[in-house]
Amino acid sequence: MPLALLALAIGAFGIGTTEFVIMGLLPEVAQEFGVSIPTAGYAVTGYALGVVLGAPLMTALGTRVSRKRMLMLLMGLFIAGNLLSALAPVFGVMLMGRVVASLAHGAFFGIGSVVAADLVAPDKKAGAIAMMFTGLTVANVVGVPLGTFVGQSAGWRVTFGIVAALGVVGLLGVARLVPEMPKPEGVRLRHELAAFKNVQVLLAMAMTVLGFGGVFAAITYIAPMMIHVAGFADGSVTWLLVLFGLGMVGGNLIGGKYADRALMPMLYVSLGALAVVLALFTLTAHDKILAAVTIFLIGALGFAAVPPLQKRVLDQAHGAPTLASAVNIGAFNLGNALSAWLGGLVIAAGLGYTAPNWVGAALAAAALVLAFLSAALDRRAARSGAVVAGSVPTDRPETVIP
Repeated sequence: MPLALLALAIGAFGIGTTEFVIMGLLPEVAQEFGVSIPTAGYAVTGYALGVVLGAPLMTALGTRVSRKRMLMLLMGLFIAGNLLSALAPVFGVMLMGRVVASLAHGAFFGIGSVVAADLVAPDKKAGAIAMMFTGLTVANVVGVPLGTFVGQSAGWRVTFGIVAALGVVGLLGVARLVPEMPKPEGVRLRHELAAFKNVQVLLAMAMTVLGFGGVFAAITYIAPMMIHVAGFADGSVTWLLVLFGLGMVGGNLIGGKYADRALMPMLYVSLGALAVVLALFTLTAHDKILAAVTIFLIGALGFAAVPPLQKRVLDQAHGAPTLASAVNIGAFNLGNALSAWLGGLVIAAGLGYTAPNWVGAALAAAALVLAFLSAALDRRAARSGAVVAGSVPTDRPETVIP
């Protein structure tokens, strides 16, 4: 494994920790600033919106900069945002720090995916992407619970200070270990934008929104579901989320391994099984042991689809994958927001705390349908030997769009 992948994983660990740790620290933040819990929740919403908007914006601004230098600048932005939050005198400044840190999120993972793929042989690209994303998944197992504990014991500002320090480690790792990888000659912003004319790129992003949305339709409301339906104690929810995180780690590594061998079959299996498991969750949520197993499986199956989806975008955005890769990271967060909203609607309609599971199953099934459609377009293009709606058969060499 190239050591550069370790540097990228460390950066991903810090980013993943700061994204999710705030959820466990909202009461402390609300109390210190004298705001309500819903108002403190803007620290979550603001971050998610910053990821969606920041991914294309920061990547576009970095089109004239080498990928290594851009990764370093993004880690610097991440450090600054977390320090601003840690030292904020009022809630508005703390929220501003969250948004600043979020601007680095999508572009770091997007550019990092391209760099990780370029560091290894063609048949190991998805595995390299998965290795970088391991930092994000491990953050949910180690970083978030530990950061929550520190924040509740020593103060939430200490947690954000530690996250900023992690960013410094990630920055130094990128500076020392990631090789200089200048952008391909002739690729400009207009070439990056041209990737969005490719129907296969758009289909892959739609699969990302729907498939990952399926995961978070259920997980967003995991606390009330497990407490009021399964009968778990309030304190058990943290460990259930750790179990979910362990599933994420295993699924991510398995997805990366098998996506290099058979990308589309890996998507069929992960998305199809995810839809089935989410539908069954409406039943297994009533039993503690079955509920715990199901939560693990949702994490595993959901993240088994991440490396193949990200590699699918890279493969289809021929010659200019950076912006498309970053926007696809924003698509993950868009899926989170969409599914949380839909899940809230069905709960508000009086359908119960397990109703979001049906929403998640429907979203994952829709992603599976798009995967079959995408493969059908590939087969049609391969048979005709011609460009189909802007897509190029995957067995052809990558080219820069003129």
